[in-house]
Amino acid sequence: MSTSTSSFNQQQYQLRDCTFLGGGFVSRGNNVDTRLFSTATPPTDNAALKELLTATPAHPNNNIPPHITERALMEPKLYQISPHPLYLIKKRIEDYFQVVGHNVNSDEGFVSMDSMAPIVTLEANFDSLLIPQDHVSRSPSDTYYINDEYLLRCHTSAHQVQLLKQGHRQFLCTGDVYRRDDIDRSHYPIFHQMEGVKVFDEDATEEQVLDDLKATLEGLAKHLFGAEAECRWVEEYFPFTDPSLELEVFFDGEWLEVLGCGVMRPEIVKNGLGKGDSDTLPRAWAFGLGLERLAMILFQIPDIRLFWSDDERFWKQFSEDMAMDGSATFQTYSKFPPVYKDVSFWLKKNENDVVTFHPNDLLDLVRGIAGDLAENVEMVDQFVNPKTTLESQCYRITYRSMDRSLTNEEIDELQENLRSKIGSALAEKVELR
Repeated sequence: MSTSTSSFNQQQYQLRDCTFLGGGFVSRGNNVDTRLFSTATPPTDNAALKELLTATPAHPNNNIPPHITERALMEPKLYQISPHPLYLIKKRIEDYFQVVGHNVNSDEGFVSMDSMAPIVTLEANFDSLLIPQDHVSRSPSDTYYINDEYLLRCHTSAHQVQLLKQGHRQFLCTGDVYRRDDIDRSHYPIFHQMEGVKVFDEDATEEQVLDDLKATLEGLAKHLFGAEAECRWVEEYFPFTDPSLELEVFFDGEWLEVLGCGVMRPEIVKNGLGKGDSDTLPRAWAFGLGLERLAMILFQIPDIRLFWSDDERFWKQFSEDMAMDGSATFQTYSKFPPVYKDVSFWLKKNENDVVTFHPNDLLDLVRGIAGDLAENVEMVDQFVNPKTTLESQCYRITYRSMDRSLTNEEIDELQENLRSKIGSALAEKVELR
C-alpha cells in the first residue's frame, strides 16, 4: 500500500495545502466542455520523468522553476515516510477505508495508490474532468506546464479516469500536487492530496449514492476527530461532481472545512468504465482532501514549511502510536525574529497595451532564491502614475528561519540576488524602481 522509511534527510522545502473543493477549482460558470477524452499515459519511471522535466532547451510553454522540478522528482514522498505527520494522517484514513470497504459488495475493497507519477496530460488534468476551457486553473499563472501536452498535476482527480479504466471500483489515490500560489504560513505550490472514488451498481439511485457518501465521510470525520465530532454539510459547485458538497467539522471552537466531495458526473464515470455510448447512467461518488490541512488542524502545526523540515526537534514529536484527537499537539521549538525587505517596480505593458505581470511571477523567483527563508510576501503599496499611466507595485518580503537568527548581511545578499533576477527574468514585464 505504501512505502515507509524511518529517516529523512532532504533539503528544506515549502508547500501549499488545499482540498478537492477548496483548491482553486471552484467555478460558477456553466460553460462546460462535455466531450469524452481518452487519457494518454505519460512516462512513469523516474529516468523518463527527469528527462521530460529537464529537457534542454525547455519547451516555450515550460514555466517550472528548478526548485519545483527537484521536488517533483523527490523519492520517497513525504507521506511515505514514517513517522511524518502526513504519513500518519494518510495511514489513519487508509485504516478506516480498509474497514468500510469490506462492508459493501465488493471483491477488492478500497485499493490504495500512492506512487503515481505527478506528470499528467492536459486531458487527464482538465478535459477528462469537464473543467471548462476558460477556467482560471488552466492559466499558466496558476499551473506548472512542461509543454503543450504535459503538466504537473493540480489535483489527484487527474487519475480518476485512468484508475477506472484499469478496472478499480473503489480506490484511494494519494499524491503530491502543484499550483502556483501565495507565500505565507498556510500556502505553497506543492501540497499532498488524497482522492477517494466508489462506483455503484447501475441500479443505484442518486439518493442512495449521496446517502452512502455522507455516511462514509461522516464516519471518516469521527474516525479522525473523535466519535463525538459534530459535522455539517455545505452545498458547493465543482465541474466534475453534481451535486457537490463540503464537509465541515466543529473543532476547537470553530467550524473547519475538512474535505470536498460529490456525486461524479456520469460523463466522467462512463468514460472511465468504457461505456461512453451506453444509455445506462453509472453512479459513483468521489471525495478529496488535503493532508496538510488535516495535519495542521489535528497536530496544531503553525507553519506549512515545517512539513519539509529535517530538524530533529520536529521529527521527534511524532510517532505511529500518538493520539490524533487534538490532545497530542506540536510544540513550537523556535521563535526567531523576522527580517523585512521591500522591492518595488513599474508594470510594463506589451504591444497591445496590456500588463502581463502576475504576482506569481515574483513569488516563484522569491522561492527559488530564498527557499524556506521566505515566510511571507504581500503587496503593501500600489499607485498609478497619472502622466505615464504605468502602475507601481511594492511587495514586502518577510524572511525568517525556523532554526536560527538571520543576519542583515545574508538577507541583503538574498535581496540583491532577487533584484538582479527580477531585472533579468522579468525584464519584459517590469522595471525596477
